[in-house]
Amino acid sequence: MRMSNRSEMDFCPGVGIGHVSLGATGVSVLSFAAAGSGAGAVASVDVRGGGPGTRETDLLAPENTVGAVQAIVLAGGSAYGLAAADGAMAELESRGAGFRVFGPDSDGPVVPIVPAAVIFDLAVGDPQHRPTAADGQRATARALENFDGAANTTSTSNIGAGCGATAGKLRGGFGQASREVAGYQVSAAVVANPVGEVVDAATGRLFGALERAPVDPEKFADLPSPAASLNTTIGVIATNAPLSKAQLRRLAMCGHDGISWAVRPAHSPLDGDTLFAVSTAAKETVAKESAGSPHNSSSMVDDPATTTETMTTETITTETMTTETITTETMTALCAASSQVVCDAIVHAVVHAEPGYGLPAYSQLAKAANFAN
Repeated sequence: MRMSNRSEMDFCPGVGIGHVSLGATGVSVLSFAAAGSGAGAVASVDVRGGGPGTRETDLLAPENTVGAVQAIVLAGGSAYGLAAADGAMAELESRGAGFRVFGPDSDGPVVPIVPAAVIFDLAVGDPQHRPTAADGQRATARALENFDGAANTTSTSNIGAGCGATAGKLRGGFGQASREVAGYQVSAAVVANPVGEVVDAATGRLFGALERAPVDPEKFADLPSPAASLNTTIGVIATNAPLSKAQLRRLAMCGHDGISWAVRPAHSPLDGDTLFAVSTAAKETVAKESAGSPHNSSSMVDDPATTTETMTTETITTETMTTETITTETMTALCAASSQVVCDAIVHAVVHAEPGYGLPAYSQLAKAANFAN
């Protein structure tokens, strides 16, 4: 099944991206709820690193009862940065986006579901300077304003959660990439902040993009190796393919292959590598095919009574519907695309990073090497 490459600046529809940059740290939010809507995206997660910093990941397991998330927060600041998710919840609640406790048409409490993951960047700048709830709220507001495919159109990857990111001896950052396969789009937004290297010391080429200009291997070898710290690569894989939580878990698992293609070593004891995977199509499918159903897309939980055997117009859910629309062949192609876009997003982050905080950028080293040749 053919996979087509798309512009790094195109992103999966149904997603809003917002950043707050704070010098050596920051927050990036991906929103899946249009303003005033309780609808979100079906989501799952896979954590591989030995030192993760996360929030609300257990509820994304396929066996648990959450049906949708309204946003995902990626932040710097180590565990302190998880406070940004509080601000994201506050902004979503103010707009009526979230799980309505007493039913979709009720005026009762609204609880936005906002998983989060953080990178360790405290050693880059002032360790007392880290994202707050207010920063998370601002980033979420921007994500909602940029809803539906708006992406990083800046010339640098050192924005949002990528402000203080490092990639081995080089600067890391926030990167994006998209591919199209089987009529669906698969995108990744990744904060590349690994302990491992992204450049092959023997050849000077990027592990994840051998076709790109190499850096000078001797000069790269002379660069100081940063002291080992709790780094981490985190990100979100988004697709408009109608996938269940179990299928999204598989998509997230395959996305980690992309980290291992671009970073050596990956998933170390000092990394907290975490990838979320979301489907923006599920709520649209439900709205289209189960109009009038009391189990609409704003529901936080999947009805346990809803199974393939008992499926009716009244009881159909996101989980049941999405599992019937994707063939094994298509799912395999989506998984391959997931691996590739994560790798591409890491490359995008490294290539578009700027030098700073005592670390060089790939772009300046590659340019110098080309002039030398």
